[in-house]
This record gives sequence, C-alpha cells and structure tokens, in this order.
Amino acid sequence: MTKEKKETYLKGAMFLGAAGILVKIMGALFRIPLGRAIGSEGMGYYQVGYTVYNFMLAFTYAGFPTAISKLVSAKKARGEHTAAHDTFLTALKMLSFLGLAGSLALGFGAGFLANYVFESPLAYHSILALAPTVLFISILAAFRGYFQGMKDMKPTALSQVVEQFGRVLVGLALAFTMLRLSGEPLAAAGGVFGAGAGGLAAMIMIIFLYRKRKMAGKMVTSDSLGLPPETTGKMMKDIVAIAFPIAIGAAVMPLINMVDTLVVLRRLQESGFTYAQANSLYGQLQGMAATLVNLPQVITIALAMSIVPAVSDAAARKDWEAVQTDSASVFRVSLMMGLPASAGLVVLAHPIMQFIYPGEPASLGEIMFIMGFAVFFLTQLQTLTGILQGLGKPHIPVRNLMIGAGCKLFLTYFLTATFLHVRGAAIGTVVAYIIAFSLNLWAVKKLTGVRFDMKQVFLKPFISVMVMAVLAWGSHRILLPMLGNSLAVVLAISIGAATYGLMLLKTDALEMRDFDLLPKGDKIAQLLKKLKLLRP
Repeated sequence: MTKEKKETYLKGAMFLGAAGILVKIMGALFRIPLGRAIGSEGMGYYQVGYTVYNFMLAFTYAGFPTAISKLVSAKKARGEHTAAHDTFLTALKMLSFLGLAGSLALGFGAGFLANYVFESPLAYHSILALAPTVLFISILAAFRGYFQGMKDMKPTALSQVVEQFGRVLVGLALAFTMLRLSGEPLAAAGGVFGAGAGGLAAMIMIIFLYRKRKMAGKMVTSDSLGLPPETTGKMMKDIVAIAFPIAIGAAVMPLINMVDTLVVLRRLQESGFTYAQANSLYGQLQGMAATLVNLPQVITIALAMSIVPAVSDAAARKDWEAVQTDSASVFRVSLMMGLPASAGLVVLAHPIMQFIYPGEPASLGEIMFIMGFAVFFLTQLQTLTGILQGLGKPHIPVRNLMIGAGCKLFLTYFLTATFLHVRGAAIGTVVAYIIAFSLNLWAVKKLTGVRFDMKQVFLKPFISVMVMAVLAWGSHRILLPMLGNSLAVVLAISIGAATYGLMLLKTDALEMRDFDLLPKGDKIAQLLKKLKLLRP
C-alpha cells in the first residue's frame, strides 16, 4: 500500500470511528428524554420490541458487512473488479431476501410474540413497528460492506449518522405525539418506529451515493483479466462462510436479552406483581438503568477497536513484547476509565436516577446501585475482547460470554421470584459480566504472558477512585439541602471528576505513554508537564 493510499485509508477509518462514537452517544442519550416522556411502563413495552429486533438483526446484519468487505477488498486487490462487484450484488440479493423474510416474520408474528411468548400484549405495537426496519438495515449492511471493501469509509459513516439522527428525531416526535393521543403503549411504539425511519433515510442516502459514484466513473466494476465469472452459489458460500460465525457470536447477547425479557416478565408476575407492575420494573431495569450502564462503553469500545490492529500486527510479527506492552497499557487506561464511571453510578445511584427520571419510584435507584457495579466489568470485558480478537481468538470471548450468560439466566430465574424481584435480574447481569471478564482476563494472560504491575495498574487507580467516591457522595449530601437534587448532582459529579483526575496525577497513575491513546494526547501531556502535574 502506497503512503498516499495508507493515509487515505487511515483518515477514512478515523472518520468511521468518530461517526461510530457520535452514533453511540446519540443512541444512549435518546433513551433519556424518551424514558422521561413515557415512563418505566412505556420503556417496558419499548424494550420488549427491541429484544426481538436485535436478535433477528444478528442474522441479517452482523457479519455480512465484514464478509462483503473482506471479499470485495481481496478481489479488488487482485484486479478482479467484476468479481468484486458481482460479490456485492449477490450479497445485496441475499440480504434483501433475508431482510424481507425477517420483516414479514416480525410483522405477522408480532401478535404471537407479544401475547404468548413474552405475555406482554401491550408490547404488540412496539414489535410491529420494528418490522420494516429489518429490511432497511439489511440492505444497508450490503452497501456498507461494499464501500468498506472499496476502502471508502465515508458513506458508511454518513449513513450511520443519518440513521441515528432520523431515529432520534422521528422517534421522539412520534413518542410525544402518541403519548398525548393514545398513552404509553402507542407512545413506545412511536419511539420504536424511529429506528425504521432512520434506517429508511440512511438506506436512501447510501443508495444515492452508490449511484452517484458509479455514474461519475469512480467505481471500477469491470476488468480485462478474462477470468470466468464465479457462480452465484460459490459467492454465496464464501459470504456465508465468513458471516455465519460472526453472526453466531453477535447473536449471543441479543438472545440473552430476549430470554431475559421472557424470564423477568413471567417470574415477576408469578411472584405476585401485576402485569403493569412487572412491565414497569422491567422498563426500569432495561430501558432506564441499562442506558446509563451502556453509556461509558462509548470510550472503551473505541479503545477496544484501537487495540485490535496493534495487537494483530505485533502478533503477526511474533513481537510478544509489543503485544504484552500494548495489552497492559490499554487495559490500564480502560480500567482508569471504567472505575470512576462505575463508582460514580454506585455512590450516586439514587440522586442520578432521580435527576434524570424524576417521576420514577425509589426502586429505580436501587436497580441502578446494583447495575453500577456491572459498568466496571463490562468496560474491561470489551477491552479484553479487543485484545483476544487481535490475537485471532474471537471465539474465546464469545464462549466466555455464553458461560456468563448461562449463570445469569440461572440466577435471574431464581432470584427474580424472591424478595429481590427485578434486583435479582440486575444481580444476574453483574455476575455474568464478572464471570466473562475473569475468563477473558485469564485467557489474555495465558496467551500473551502479560504481567500487570499491581501497584500501577490496580492500587493507584483504586485509591484515586475511593477518594473521588467519598468526596462526590459527601458533596452531594452537603449541597442537597441548599441547592436541591439536580444542581447538587451536577456539582457532585464535577467535584468527583476533578478529584479523580488530580488523584491520578498526584499518585503518578497516569504515564506519558497513556496520552498516546487519546486525541491530541501529546498536547495535553505537554500542558500537564508545564503545570508540573505530570512527570516526564
């Protein structure tokens, strides 16, 4: 690859990464105003629809963009432009068929799923509203995979932003409108329908970009190699061979969430809660608390993505010292980010949830207190997964997650029907992440031989976060009577964040090389050195 092509590719990858972070932030923040509008009951209906949708999407979306990208890129590199374009067209037909089948199955099966599988009849409209989205997103997957294979990342990035923007705009508008007209069940369906509107807008945009590039002659779709054309069956076989294992791995979490939905709603009702109460508690768990649990992932997912090529390259060169150094560094940085997020959500669980969802009962804070512990293990789990993927062992984190999931379902089933009710499901989630994290950490240490400096990696960040937690909790208690909960929460979080940052610098937990992982990290490091807050 020439220097110019390499720079173009890296810029495209950075553009795609930035778009991905923006999309995740928009998606996480979308649920907060939605939850405030439709309440925990409405979020319960909303989540039922999404558990089914995400599971189906694993088979029509996950894996296919990677497979298409890999095959198109390889054929393009060999000068087989016709074969590359034919592969894309074959994949587009496959995904269109799978997407249409998924949409029809979800549409015609919405009543059965709502009434008999989940026993949540008022979630019917939420499931139905997602039916067309499966087709739109499946078609999108084909185009995104093709453009990525052509090393053109901008259409994928732009389509992701358009999709999420349409989802937020249309989803919130419909949710607020339907809430005034019909109540929570249809308001939840309105919020869900935003996904279809965003998917349709993104699909139209990426098709337009494809046609525009093709008409402008920017796409080479023919060659003079004189090779016999590949059969459709051969191309389909190649696509499925790559996509299917990825899809299986991607289906693990959606399957867990779908079964979790079924178990939680049923067991809550069996233990004496009414349907409305059970649905509301489920909405608090998955629609509200889980939203904040997933928010810190925006940063750690970016770290996990960045470590994959670094570890992969070092492992290919048999440079195990570099693998160990990179793995230890990214794990330590990820830990320093996951710890404060987790501690903050634990010590300020009730105030934060009261601030974000003022109309919800105290049970939401209790759920958040438990789920806050999950944040730390989830963020580290993702980083370790990135390292294992870079080592060419993607099956290991999938296996470990399935082991954790099995324990979660066991605990959820038995604990949800006790005095813990939905808190039992939250405990099951925390245990699942602890198990998967522990197994991933053991695998990384075994495969790489990496050794962690206990003082630098664990002790210093832990001391820093303990000081942060005490000051954040204490400042909220002091400020609450004077300023009220909302302002007290904002100031407590600000005090906690500033304290944590200063403690990391004072304990020398932060090192110069850590700033290499951050945008403009060198400039930040130089500024801190001038202020004598960072040692050279």
